[in-house]
Amino acid sequence: MSIYNAKFSNGLEIPVLGLGTYKEENEEVLIKAIKSAIQSGYRHFDCAHIYFNEQHIGKAIRESIAESNGSLKREDFFITSKCWNTFHSTQKVHLCLDQIIERLGLEYLDLYLIHWPMGFKEDAGDYPMGEDGKMIASDVHYLDTYKAMEECVRNGKAKSIGLSNFNIQQIQDVLNNCTIRPVCNQFEVNPLFRNEELVQFCQKNDIVVVAYAPLGAPDRAWLKSEDPVPLQHPIVLNLAKKHNKSPAQIILRWLLQRNIVVIPKSVNPGRIEENSKIFDFTLSDEDAAEFNNFKDQFRFYKFEVSDNHPFYPIPAHNIEKLAPVSLPKIDLAEFTSDGSFAWFWGLPKLVCLEFSKPNLVCQIFGKPKLVC
Repeated sequence: MSIYNAKFSNGLEIPVLGLGTYKEENEEVLIKAIKSAIQSGYRHFDCAHIYFNEQHIGKAIRESIAESNGSLKREDFFITSKCWNTFHSTQKVHLCLDQIIERLGLEYLDLYLIHWPMGFKEDAGDYPMGEDGKMIASDVHYLDTYKAMEECVRNGKAKSIGLSNFNIQQIQDVLNNCTIRPVCNQFEVNPLFRNEELVQFCQKNDIVVVAYAPLGAPDRAWLKSEDPVPLQHPIVLNLAKKHNKSPAQIILRWLLQRNIVVIPKSVNPGRIEENSKIFDFTLSDEDAAEFNNFKDQFRFYKFEVSDNHPFYPIPAHNIEKLAPVSLPKIDLAEFTSDGSFAWFWGLPKLVCLEFSKPNLVCQIFGKPKLVC
């Protein structure tokens, strides 16, 4: 069976399986991987300014089109790239996109994302670090960045725009202020980090979820020997044996059945082909329920050198870093709760209490945001 598409809110479509390209900068290796993926049916390639390899990806795609004797066209491909954190001001958003398109050798992107909601100091390198060992924040709000992204759609250089690594409140901010809706949010999802609340919020709001690190990023540079490995978890191994599939195929199929787009990263032609063979079997409801038995949840991407940024999107870290905030006494009769959230008018702003273990996350609505 061939790779099918998911539909965006704007009517355009995205292939549900793509190839992640993070980290690989070797031209020969990457070109071979891209061409192998194309031969295996991939048309969706996930790129980013900060991956430093878009020129090789573009070369592989252009060569594949030229070598296809007319059977492949640019329109057959779905190319995503991302605006890096040092390009959050209006002018820089456009500059970043222009540089991406030039490196790829293409006329437009199918999808342009804000890589993180955090803007860094501009014109000071890709990772401007302060004396405290943390990234230096810019004063650009992600809503201003998104407004510039909308112009990229209007000028035809991006077919669709979206978000990456945005949390629920940040997405809601964008939805409340945008004129062109974000079609997707790309963030970490895998068996050891199911990210249920964020997945459900996005899907409820017609925002396609794209999962990076779906297999747990086993080749990440910061891998520690004690870190859990989704591909080696007994539940995954048992399901792989039951269905005569690889552990990777089981995880990718589970995500697809949650209506999540997956972008596993590999440069190994054999694994690339193997990862594409996930459309000829189905996990039963009982099989899928097995993933609820992953007791421990482990986030592989934390970007901790930015955890002091005011728009750092991972609430648990913000709680640890910020001083406690004094809240008024809450009359339990004056708020409503659906089991996950509680709302009350105890301050001049509407306050939301999110009951998430092991922390209580408090978000005070309005700009600027406070996460305590």
